[in-house]
Amino acid sequence: MKKMIVCLCAYLTVAFSYKVVSADEGLPSVNEVRVERYIEQIYKQIDFSKSAHLSYEVFDKAYRGYLNLLNSGKLNTDNNILSVCDFSLPSTENRLWIIDLNKKKVLFNTYVAHGEGSGEEVATSFSNNENSHKSSLGFYVTGDIYEGEHGTSLRLNGMDDGFNDAAYDRSIVVHGAEYVCDKYIAKKQRLGRSWGCPAVPPSLSLPIINAIKYGTCLFIYYPDNKYLSSTYWLNRKITRLPENNVLADALPVVAARPAVRQIEYIHNGKVDSVKTIPLTQ
Repeated sequence: MKKMIVCLCAYLTVAFSYKVVSADEGLPSVNEVRVERYIEQIYKQIDFSKSAHLSYEVFDKAYRGYLNLLNSGKLNTDNNILSVCDFSLPSTENRLWIIDLNKKKVLFNTYVAHGEGSGEEVATSFSNNENSHKSSLGFYVTGDIYEGEHGTSLRLNGMDDGFNDAAYDRSIVVHGAEYVCDKYIAKKQRLGRSWGCPAVPPSLSLPIINAIKYGTCLFIYYPDNKYLSSTYWLNRKITRLPENNVLADALPVVAARPAVRQIEYIHNGKVDSVKTIPLTQ
């Protein structure tokens, strides 16, 4: 009889095992929830009434990189401008947004060219290499103005290692180009293309350059999994928000949930039942 009881206990131990799981396992941190809410609030406040709507998904990524560059001292805090090129859109659409984050206002929404090596109407291929004539994905910080073969131009400093950090040496700049216009689209069913520069309409090049010069953030987006999963500026944890010194003060504290512990009872490798036990303080 004693031997039978021992065997039964051993069987039950194997058949019904359990593990203790924290109630918060797999949930985002409180800080991340606050960041998400903050970005949603900023997006909802932007006046898109006179422009196309920038996708929230793209804005979210652009703004996260902007915050990380800002917190790292890479941006000019006197000129809070965020520029976004959405290269998931065809060149026949207004896919450049220049946003004044202080005024929550779209300053410009217009055409922008991609590199001739990146594709025809839609950009699909990107490179950081010299003579590739391709656009480069990622975050940039604008530099100084100079007069070049395309007239007044704005230097760009690529911030993403391996993706656009060769931009300055490749002379990837913002400049005006005659092939960025409605007339060219009517003739070719697409914009003209650059050698990798985000070229803009010549009538807007000077006001755009003056608006974004000297240390503002430019983000060139395309849903490239390799880039999105590895870019430092997008994936770095955000610790500060512009309107507050410390992230913890950014939004009202999320109400704490009662401390609990979950016990999962596992039978034949599958969860058979879950029991939640309150923890005493």
